[in-house]
Parts: sequence; C-alpha cells; structure tokens
Amino acid sequence: MTNFKRIGILDHPLRPYTEPVGNRIAASLEAQGIATWHRNQWQADDVADDVQGSDIVVAIGGDGAMLRAARVCAPYNVPVLGLNMGRLGFLTEIASPQDWEACLERLLAGNYWIERRMMLKAVINYQRQPLVEGIALNEVLISGNGAGFMVQLDTYIDGDWATTYSCDALIVSTPTGSTAYALAAGGPILPPDLSNILLIPTSPHLSMDRPIVLSEGSQVAVRASNDNRHEVLVSVDGSHLAPLRENDIIYVTASDYSSRFIRMRERNYFYRSLLDRLEPRVNRIAPEHLKSLKAIEGKL
Repeated sequence: MTNFKRIGILDHPLRPYTEPVGNRIAASLEAQGIATWHRNQWQADDVADDVQGSDIVVAIGGDGAMLRAARVCAPYNVPVLGLNMGRLGFLTEIASPQDWEACLERLLAGNYWIERRMMLKAVINYQRQPLVEGIALNEVLISGNGAGFMVQLDTYIDGDWATTYSCDALIVSTPTGSTAYALAAGGPILPPDLSNILLIPTSPHLSMDRPIVLSEGSQVAVRASNDNRHEVLVSVDGSHLAPLRENDIIYVTASDYSSRFIRMRERNYFYRSLLDRLEPRVNRIAPEHLKSLKAIEGKL
C-alpha cells in the first residue's frame, strides 16, 4: 500500500472541459482522506509552491498537458500521472476519465512503477554571459521567424564545429521527442530510457540532411552564421524561449532534471504503444501461439 498524503491536479488551461473531470478526481481523492489541490488556469510560476511537497501530480489533457506538467514537476522530483483527454495521449497513462476509479485503486495499492525520462537544458549566452535558459522534455527548436524562412546555423558538437545547416529549423531532441516533431521530420525512434541527444534539420538545402544521434553526455552549441539573413528564434517544447541574436550562442545539454511518470502498464509498453499509433489499422492482438517468446523458445 502507498501512503500518499498530498496530490495535485492540473487541468489543461486551454481546455475547459477538463475542469469537471478534475473536480471528480479531487472528490475521489478527498474521499480517500488525501489532501488535494486543483488548478484549472495556471502557469509554471503559479503552481511551483503547490507542486513542491506533493507526492504526485495528475495532469489532465493530452501530450501537451504532460509536457507542461513535466517541466514544472521535474525540479521537485514529483512524478506525473497523465489522464488522456487529448487526441494522441502518447505520454499519458490513463486512457480516459472512465478509467480513473480503477486506476486510483491500483495507485493506492502501490501497483505502479516510476519511469524516468531525460530532459534538455538550453542556455543562451551573449559574450559568455547567460541571458536566458529553459528545460525541455521533447525538443529545443532553433528556427527562422516565419514559415519557409531558411536560416544558416553554425553547429558545434562538444566544442568542435560539425557543420553549418541551411534549413528551416534545427531540432535538438530527447529520446522522448524522437516520437514527436523529430519523427515527423524523418528522424529515428529512440527508446525513452536512453539519454542521447538527437539532431534533425528540417527542410535542409544543400547541407547535411541526415539525423545524428550523439553520444550520451554530448553538448550541442549553435549560433546564427554570419551568412544568416533572417531572425532566429528558440523554443522549448513548442513554447517561445527567446530570439537568438547576432553573436548569441545557445548551448544544449542533458538537464540535471528528469521527468518522472507513473506507469501501470508493463515495462515494455513503449513499443506496443508506439506501433498501435503508427499503424492504427493493424490488428495488434497477437495470436495465442505468438504472445510469449519464452513459450516459443521452450518448444525449440
């Protein structure tokens, strides 16, 4: 049995239909004698004090809600339990609000495990002085300030010049992000338990056009080339961070923080979940004679 004393609930602030679900969850938790706080309109700074000292946070929405919650919870090592009310729900654990009561029973019985996922730290420096920084669970995006605006980006790996990309954007991704924007841009899929950085240019023109998986612990540094003619912007998980001005350098490394997600599925859930979404028309119910590799090996 678990001994949860304080649980927070974060509704998706842009989806008002998540608030009634949050109210029902709060009532369920309070009926179990668990102290509960609940926010429907929030920013990271607004809920930091609430998150600190909580046992878990329930994020209601889709993957966007999980990204927002992960960034605010990671500095305090608070795990996130996601309830899907979005379109994809790749990061969430509970498929629908109808499943909440059954999942709460399992949660309170201690039938869960914690999955840790790497995050990125992005720091923009000017004349070696940090100007602004942010953390990302999916990716850091370095792009032009308009659709189709090509930018030239001098890119360094572990301090040495690697290439100058001419592209619409450069995606610096985590393994979690490898199934998001990076996947749409033609990048490889990385298992979420890795700690590697992935580089993917979008719409590269006469420059390096292949994704690169970097060694664990690598640092990426990017500056706007002297040949660049458009403003360069930096965003983290889809949220604007800052412009990358002339002579600015952005450094991207693995963050000291990691996201922690509550899981109730088996530990190899990732591949089944991935294929169910990439090939939704394929029947994923395995025939009895194929379900267990151990059973097959036992007959050989």
